[in-house]
Amino acid sequence: MEAKKFLFVSKDSLSGDLAWKLINEGHHVRFYFQDRHSKDVYNGFIKKIKDWKAYKKWADVIIFDDENFGKYANELRRRGKLVIGGSIYTDKLETNRRFGQRELEKYGIKTLPGRQFNDYDKAIRFVKRRPGRYVFKPSGRNQSGDKRLIMVSQAKDGRDIVEFLKQNKDVWRKKAPTFLLQKFVNGVEIAMGAFFNGKEFIHPININFEHKRIFHGNMGPMTGEAGTLMYWKNSNKIFTATLAKMLPALKKSKYVGYIDINCIVNGKGIYPLEFTSRFGYPTIQIQLEGIINKAGDWLWRLAKGENFKLNVKKGFQVGVVIFTPPALSEGTDRETAGVYRDLAINFKNKDKLRGVHLGDIKSNEGIWRVAGISGWNLIVAGHEKTVKRARDLVYNRIKNIQIPNMFYREDIGGNWEVQRKKLRKWGYR
Repeated sequence: MEAKKFLFVSKDSLSGDLAWKLINEGHHVRFYFQDRHSKDVYNGFIKKIKDWKAYKKWADVIIFDDENFGKYANELRRRGKLVIGGSIYTDKLETNRRFGQRELEKYGIKTLPGRQFNDYDKAIRFVKRRPGRYVFKPSGRNQSGDKRLIMVSQAKDGRDIVEFLKQNKDVWRKKAPTFLLQKFVNGVEIAMGAFFNGKEFIHPININFEHKRIFHGNMGPMTGEAGTLMYWKNSNKIFTATLAKMLPALKKSKYVGYIDINCIVNGKGIYPLEFTSRFGYPTIQIQLEGIINKAGDWLWRLAKGENFKLNVKKGFQVGVVIFTPPALSEGTDRETAGVYRDLAINFKNKDKLRGVHLGDIKSNEGIWRVAGISGWNLIVAGHEKTVKRARDLVYNRIKNIQIPNMFYREDIGGNWEVQRKKLRKWGYR
């Protein structure tokens, strides 16, 4: 395949690892992101630009790597450009939770009972009239309304969620003016994802188990994702009952890219929770560990709307995010970020960088350094035939890395045997 020109457009510094892979394959890459606090991210790895619109004609493929770029993607597709990324419709699927649930119902997909509110007092009265466990989920423009603010009720009658709403309503009216209260169910959290070429899903599908909180045992604040266990399969019962049914809507919207639906499953049914209509992070970095095709090849074919099959490794991929303390403040603690910014990332054996993927870092004369303010530094991934061997591989790779006060979860994929037995018992695997 001859070298292609790829233009990445991002709000934050998200998809640099994919861009870097394309560069290493010999393609031409330009990268734009809006976040002014991350200007040094990817320095030394990728050529960045200040105005992505000036490069529209230059690019063979334009990649929007986050939500809320759908209007640009739609317009460029109408003009005949090859675009990977959202549509207005898929942006709304992800950011407007109630809309996403209604679309699921529209296409015959079972959903959990829930109700969207823009009045905290009404929500309090709702829970009092219908006691039970609920999940509080903000709904808005930022990655499904900002997953950092999700709260799960622990009391069977929901009294804790009532107190939570009472005590926070004056503060949160500005932070989360619109939110969803969704019925809580026990089960295994599992996501189905696939690449979509504008007309059909590309197989195999990706089955993944996210670990969203920052500390071992699902404690602490939400990170978006601290690590993931995944594998590939031609199809399964959960995919057929959920994401596969969305094909007509995705086709109508002309969406091209990766789309994922997160679900809770148990012996009583499959309950979709939310969409991710874009690359996931660190999902895409971990997926690259399992996809055998060259990235430029499958991205080009996806953008062109070709039907093809991904060539993937059999077995399991595990990926773990390496953090430094700014991650705990969600990029708001500039002082702490300043302490860690520019610190060298030391590899005990520089020849052993296999499985190490870029987060918010830069390269200075060949030395990798912490960059930006996110504290989301590296993703270490690995593939093996069993989950245990994949976990052992990844955590041994992490031992090769030294950053002052770095931290990471040690339990990614650690619950697989319990989850596997439940999924088999319920007929989902």
